[in-house]
Amino acid sequence: MFKFDDAKNSQVKYNQIMVEDKKNNETQRAIFASGCFWGTQHYFDQVSGVEKTTVGYCGGKVENPSYEQVSSGKTGHAESIEVIFDPEKVSYEQLAKVFFETHDPTQVGGQGPDIGSQYRSGIFYLNNEQKKIALSLIKILEEKGMKIATLVEKATDFWPADYYHQKYYQKTGGNPYCHVYRKLF
Repeated sequence: MFKFDDAKNSQVKYNQIMVEDKKNNETQRAIFASGCFWGTQHYFDQVSGVEKTTVGYCGGKVENPSYEQVSSGKTGHAESIEVIFDPEKVSYEQLAKVFFETHDPTQVGGQGPDIGSQYRSGIFYLNNEQKKIALSLIKILEEKGMKIATLVEKATDFWPADYYHQKYYQKTGGNPYCHVYRKLF
């Protein structure tokens, strides 16, 4: 399904990565939040079947918030990623597993050194099937003894972040500082 490379091996010019969404029913959409959106995007961009990722904000009450507004922790938004994917190549369940396996879903109030509700672990579901899958994966992890802090919330509007934040690690050659892959399922 996917192979995780370090950021140095995934260097691609930003304008070569950005593709237009398919304008048909072949793709589906998912929204996840797992701390700093740069690291989340880094991992999802490596999943076969992912057509496009966009970092931004979801779960808040301010329209079209800025990075500074979200960083204040006062808008209710979480740094999030919108994933456009081909369900013939990767399922929503597989994506949700990548989400859980690339951050610490047990950490409350942030991720790694990034503290605040804007860095919370969350799944923003777009339909009842996504909600059902998210809750079933949480149940599996809890049965393994993990105390999951991930919130499962109905998606609100997704607001893309500025260009500067898109594909950050691919542009800078950096590596995620609070996202590490580990097998959980």
